[in-house]
Amino acid sequence: MNGHDMPATQRDMPALPLLIVEDDPAILELLEEELADAGYASLAATSAEQALATLSHSEVALVISDVRLPGIDGMQLLERLRREGSTVGFIVITAFGTIDQAVEALKQGADDFLTKPLDLEGLREAVYRVLESRRLASRLAYDGEANSFHGIVGESEAMQSLFHDAVRLADSDAPMLLLGESGTGKELMARAVHAESPRRDGPFVAVNCASIPAELMESEFFGHVKGAFTGADESRQGLFQAAGGGSLFLDEIGEMPTALQAKLLRALQEKSVRPVGAEREEAVDVRIIAATHRQLEQEIEDGHFRSDLFYRLETFSLRIPPLREREGDIERLIPALIDKHAGEQDKRIQRIEPVALEALLGYAYPGNVRELENAIMRAVTLAEAGQLCHADLPQRIRDQGEARRRTNREIRAEGTLASTATRADWPSLEEVEKRYIHKVLAATGGNKRRTAEVLGIARRTLYRRLEEE
Repeated sequence: MNGHDMPATQRDMPALPLLIVEDDPAILELLEEELADAGYASLAATSAEQALATLSHSEVALVISDVRLPGIDGMQLLERLRREGSTVGFIVITAFGTIDQAVEALKQGADDFLTKPLDLEGLREAVYRVLESRRLASRLAYDGEANSFHGIVGESEAMQSLFHDAVRLADSDAPMLLLGESGTGKELMARAVHAESPRRDGPFVAVNCASIPAELMESEFFGHVKGAFTGADESRQGLFQAAGGGSLFLDEIGEMPTALQAKLLRALQEKSVRPVGAEREEAVDVRIIAATHRQLEQEIEDGHFRSDLFYRLETFSLRIPPLREREGDIERLIPALIDKHAGEQDKRIQRIEPVALEALLGYAYPGNVRELENAIMRAVTLAEAGQLCHADLPQRIRDQGEARRRTNREIRAEGTLASTATRADWPSLEEVEKRYIHKVLAATGGNKRRTAEVLGIARRTLYRRLEEE
């Protein structure tokens, strides 16, 4: 069990109390008792004015407030707290007939709402969810420059090690090979290496080898002279020449035909290329950075990739870790990507719905950072009123998040049972053993020899256990 999955009764219970704002003495008492049973300390206020006085001298983890209060109502309390810059968690309690008011409260900065008559299990769920979301959100503060390498966000040990190696290899002119699953950000890393290198002022030219038809590859890479083939009405430089003085990024190099691989190897060794139809070779000054998600060793065994080219590229290689190996990085990537896409769309996203944040943090991301970015781009596009909502996320992320919440509910229920259980609820090992012996004894019709065989103990041991009762 990891830190995210432990029940609230066992992990990170808030050191600060909850503040309940309710003018009905019976409901106030009910809320206090229910939260105490769940392990939460609480303070009480019977009016918004009293709540404000309490908040002026006491820190709380969460405010739970009825909408209808004497004097200042719950909505006005929320509005005042937010206007004064308070970020304390806030749950609104409202009558069933005022759902529109609850929705408005969410727009004003409430974290959740509950309807009367209160569902006590729903109360526990809402409190846990808001506190957990607040705990996670407190770790989402994003500094655009901290823990990043030329725009690549990553503070995990895996990424920090990658950044360190990339800096050391950036100064070399030798070819480089970037390995990693699809969506891990290999092109971003290639650009970062280029930006870190002495070639930073030269061009960075990127090409996906899988997107170029095999019959056009040689001309695309090395250029051609006028009249070299039908349609070659004028001479044209290739990608090698276009990247002169800079870096040429060959993405998905595993898709390159073996015939062209031989010419690429020669270009690397001789630092020159021969345009299609040309009589002489041209010197080129370019660093090759190649990338693939394929297992090139297997491609070599299958005869699809040249071993000599692989060894030439593999000398300076970097592996980009998948997102599942980057512990803690999702929490940094989410706000960074929201900032990026909100800026591109001229939007301002001020809040993430707690259940949306929970879903984003709990998803497995088989498509790695690209999948995370696409999900956030979609959510930002659909977001309204400055809030990124659960409904804005792709269905697969919502579904996995719901499965995770169901599991967490079961874990928390077990944790609550364990924390409130008595000796009668949990019999001792000796008592369980006695019950089991008698159950087997009854099943064998009182046959002690057979009972001992079933239990795997000697008859003498069985007799002694029975005599000890």
